[in-house]
Amino acid sequence: MARRQHGVVARRDLLRIGFSSKEIERRIARGRLHPITRGVYSVGRRELSPKGRWMAAVLACGENACLSHRSAGALYGICEERGGVIEVSVRGTGEPRRRGLRVRTRPALPWREVGTLDRVPITSPVQTMIDLATELPPRFMPRAVNEADKLEVIAADDLRLALEDRVGQPGVRALVALLDKDTFVLTQEELERLFLPLVREVGLALPRAGETVNGFEVDFFWPELGLVVETDGLRYHRTPSAQAKDARRDQAHTAAGFARLRFTHWQVKHERDYVKRILGETAGRLTRRG
Repeated sequence: MARRQHGVVARRDLLRIGFSSKEIERRIARGRLHPITRGVYSVGRRELSPKGRWMAAVLACGENACLSHRSAGALYGICEERGGVIEVSVRGTGEPRRRGLRVRTRPALPWREVGTLDRVPITSPVQTMIDLATELPPRFMPRAVNEADKLEVIAADDLRLALEDRVGQPGVRALVALLDKDTFVLTQEELERLFLPLVREVGLALPRAGETVNGFEVDFFWPELGLVVETDGLRYHRTPSAQAKDARRDQAHTAAGFARLRFTHWQVKHERDYVKRILGETAGRLTRRG
């Protein structure tokens, strides 16, 4: 059948390939088509998979419709829908009303922001993250960004770069504020310039920087304390291979009996008191132990 996706088909597509209204009604009577909503049928059986539900919702809203907001996030695997309500965006005018759906008319939604995932029309990863920033409570957005990165939907640094062309859209400002904090990066020179004064204020000797310890290059190392400090510039963007390397590094230091601390670049620049407290307490414990 025409455009049969995930077990569902639209009436307009059946008519387009030559089915008459009577032929469609006959197939409904015989149980070969099952009405799901106006103008959309399941093929063969009434039960639908989650992707079948999403596909039926998109088909019900017309040819310019796509999954969006929390429903798009659910298909990407980065969040859950709200109360089982499917969210759809339509590039056009006039807002179709469908029971169980939340439909938004978005005539300004660019075609570049609409694609498909598993054959279901859906907003792009960038547009989905922007839309989620308008819907999800702020405390849930870091998790959504993290999941998008982990599942390779979109990397946090790629998302931040893409937002440069979308200034002014609802959700962009909140997303930029989040990403600027959690993907904040200093150059090595800037990092040392900000971190080393904290070391002096704690009363520690200056560490060795860029030293190779246990087969891995570390950011800062105090051999007399057995202390390694690492700094992360990208909190979210940790690919599986990078995570595996971090784990091997930490395991090697632990096996050698070293203590490890890890700070983000943002903490080094904007949370100085916290960094000093953790560094001082750790150094004090190691000194007493030594």
